Amino acid sequence: MYELTGKKAIVTGGASGIGRAAAILLAQAGAVVTILDLDERGGETVVRQIVKAGGKAMFVRGDVSRATDCQNAVQETVEVHGGVDILFNNAGVIRRATVTEISEEDWDRVMAINVKSIFLMSKYAIPFMEKVGGGAIVNNASGWGLTGGARAAVYCASKGAVVNLTRAMAVDYGPKNIRVNCIAPGDTDTSMLREEARQLGEPEAAFLKESASRPLGRVGRPEEIAAAVLYLASDAASFVNGTILVVDGGGLAD
Repeated sequence: MYELTGKKAIVTGGASGIGRAAAILLAQAGAVVTILDLDERGGETVVRQIVKAGGKAMFVRGDVSRATDCQNAVQETVEVHGGVDILFNNAGVIRRATVTEISEEDWDRVMAINVKSIFLMSKYAIPFMEKVGGGAIVNNASGWGLTGGARAAVYCASKGAVVNLTRAMAVDYGPKNIRVNCIAPGDTDTSMLREEARQLGEPEAAFLKESASRPLGRVGRPEEIAAAVLYLASDAASFVNGTILVVDGGGLAD
């Protein structure tokens, strides 16, 4: 049910964190993977790791907030791999600030990377999915797309947009056999989590301890979030469309 042999996948923000873990896991399941990121060194490292393990992958450098870069990534994937079956819209950034603290520039940047990129990547990938009779899109939202958080106004706004954009896309493209779902991770052990501590001016150790305050008593691992992506991208989720899969160790339940 999790077999992806012959499938062609694109992972945005695949050079590190959840994107990296998802790219590796999708490749292990048999998919051919394109990693789209600005971090060329990190992206090429992930490609080498996949290839060394017997998989197939390539790196495309690009800014997911730019239409030309998104279109190019999709086109290169089609030309080199033969199509697009799976799209994991993972790229994201965070800016911890209230609406009175945040600059207009930072607001626009977060919204462009977290939301506009999903619109752009989907806009260019969906026509190729339609040509082959279907596909799977997984968007990376957040628990903060379902609830509010302190000093995280633009991040909450962007992830809330991802949640409802996912639902709208599921309605529009379900009849084309293109399933659109999103994951809502809780705090996960990535560089972004440590960046939050820096932005808030808090000691990293104390911040990570607070982040682990949930029923499972720890933060998530990127590989655990990637497992949810694999599920939603695979035939195991063949009747799952327009859903928000919370992967947060019970954080929202507490």
